[in-house]
Amino acid sequence: MKPTIKDVAKLAGVSFKTVSRVINNEPSVGEALKEKVWKAVKELNYQPNLSARHLRGGSSFIGFIYDNPNSHYVISMQHGILQECRRQGFELVIHPCDAKSDTITDELAEMVERGHLAGLVLTPPVSETREIIEDLGRRGIKFVRIISGSEEPDDLSPCVYIDDRNAAREITQYLIDLGHTRIGFLSGDTVHSSSGEREEGYRQALHENGLTVDESLVLQGQYSFESGVERTKQLLSLESPPSAVFACNDEIAAGTLFAARLLGTEVPGKLSIVGFEDNPFSRQTWPKLTTAAQPTSQIAASAAALLIQSTRTTRSGQNPTEAIENGFHPQLVVRDSTAEPA
Repeated sequence: MKPTIKDVAKLAGVSFKTVSRVINNEPSVGEALKEKVWKAVKELNYQPNLSARHLRGGSSFIGFIYDNPNSHYVISMQHGILQECRRQGFELVIHPCDAKSDTITDELAEMVERGHLAGLVLTPPVSETREIIEDLGRRGIKFVRIISGSEEPDDLSPCVYIDDRNAAREITQYLIDLGHTRIGFLSGDTVHSSSGEREEGYRQALHENGLTVDESLVLQGQYSFESGVERTKQLLSLESPPSAVFACNDEIAAGTLFAARLLGTEVPGKLSIVGFEDNPFSRQTWPKLTTAAQPTSQIAASAAALLIQSTRTTRSGQNPTEAIENGFHPQLVVRDSTAEPA
């Protein structure tokens, strides 16, 4: 016979309700009781019945929703959410989607119902599309959004925000302090708010230093290596090319470095390059890329913790006892791809 929750309670000398609260990581149980219960769970090799928890309305699953071709970003997000789920006794369902689909909210609602999900962690651009957010809210689906912004918005839903604008301003200021005055900017996909936020930070730094924005140096595109290559060729073919390029992410920056090599432009001797996010691209190139370190896994874990806390607060009516960080500011990491202009 498999051990039951009552067997665990008997061995630990507590009520089965206390065992249930411990297994569900509810905040109302003291550390001493938790230790006794987990010792009994381990000794009996007790396995919680997830199906029974679903029937009681206490789902142990959350969903990770993304529409992003950047595999490094997706894997880091997945790692952070999964780490928090394991810490709190939850399981993770991963769901790629098309944010532009006319039936996206029907798709997500069906997923929540079919998988008995407690809620969703939404990432850009899904998390930044107002129509999707409002529709999910009307359907009563719990979610936490990861978004680009300089502060937490006071509408729509709980969120974790990333201060892309001020980080981009600091990156641009760093290039200006090196002596660069002609700085190219390669944007990411406009459907992502991070592209606009980072461009605003770039423009703000130039303005604060009395420098005019040369629109021929600001090119729209995609968050991809190929986009970085093509647009860098455009920049370096100008009659007065930039002495530095701020690429909106590290994949674009790696493409910029590749294009510079093709055209015989020395980096950083004739062209300084800065990326954003600090993904493996920034450390696998030569020279290694100066960038802004964005703690993607930590951001994802915070979003998962906020969602789990929200679902438990709703079920128990208790106020949250754990403070969760929901604002992140990417930090400048100086490497070998930047120098004073020739």
